[in-house]
Amino acid sequence: MKFITKPTMVAVAVLALIGCNQQQAEKQAVTLDTEDQKQAYALGASLGNYMTNNLAENDKLEINLDKELILAGFEETMNGKGQFDEQQMQDMLMALDQRVRGKREALAASEREKALTEGKAFLANNAEQDGVVVTESGLQYQVLTEGEGDKPAATDTVKVHYKGTLIDGTEFDSSYKRNQPIEFPLNRVIKGWTEGVQLMSPGSHYKFVIPADLAYGEQGTGPIPGNATLIFEVELLEVIKPAEQSDS
Repeated sequence: MKFITKPTMVAVAVLALIGCNQQQAEKQAVTLDTEDQKQAYALGASLGNYMTNNLAENDKLEINLDKELILAGFEETMNGKGQFDEQQMQDMLMALDQRVRGKREALAASEREKALTEGKAFLANNAEQDGVVVTESGLQYQVLTEGEGDKPAATDTVKVHYKGTLIDGTEFDSSYKRNQPIEFPLNRVIKGWTEGVQLMSPGSHYKFVIPADLAYGEQGTGPIPGNATLIFEVELLEVIKPAEQSDS
């Protein structure tokens, strides 16, 4: 969240204009006949959404910025009665930015710790389920369907269908939904996949529960939070040896 950028200040201005003209707006409907009018309204609506989302995010971080004071700051300054000079405003906005960053970092650390604790509990419970095997690294797998043929080496490329979820059931990726299997070198993915898929023969369908240290670790990636334990269902469709790749 960048509080010292021009779009943010313009958004504040839009909020102020809305506040200052509220009574007029109640008496007279907005006219949106010309392209200029429609585009002006769209710009105002977009900036209004932007500022509203910023304030909502601040609320989640327990930083409660009073809308009335935002509007007052704009109106007083426009009327030449602003209580801060330019440097003071910049200093305060930078301080606000640092405050938001600090809150975000603290929240992220708390969420990582929670994910780690919940992941360990899930792994401990899952390890007791029928058919679940736990490897030396901590990877857990369950054979849903066993295939036939040679298992891949880490240097091979594999073709798979898969679905990935968090332990709460949230799906973050699925080749099934894209209706398109994926190919990748087995030594270019997370450790849990490199280890786990090497246990499979073509035609196999396995379920893997992968601890965070064998997945995306403390930082996470995209929709995957830091320290997240991951669940994958994987179907191994084909193993492509390096020689086959060079011939194709």
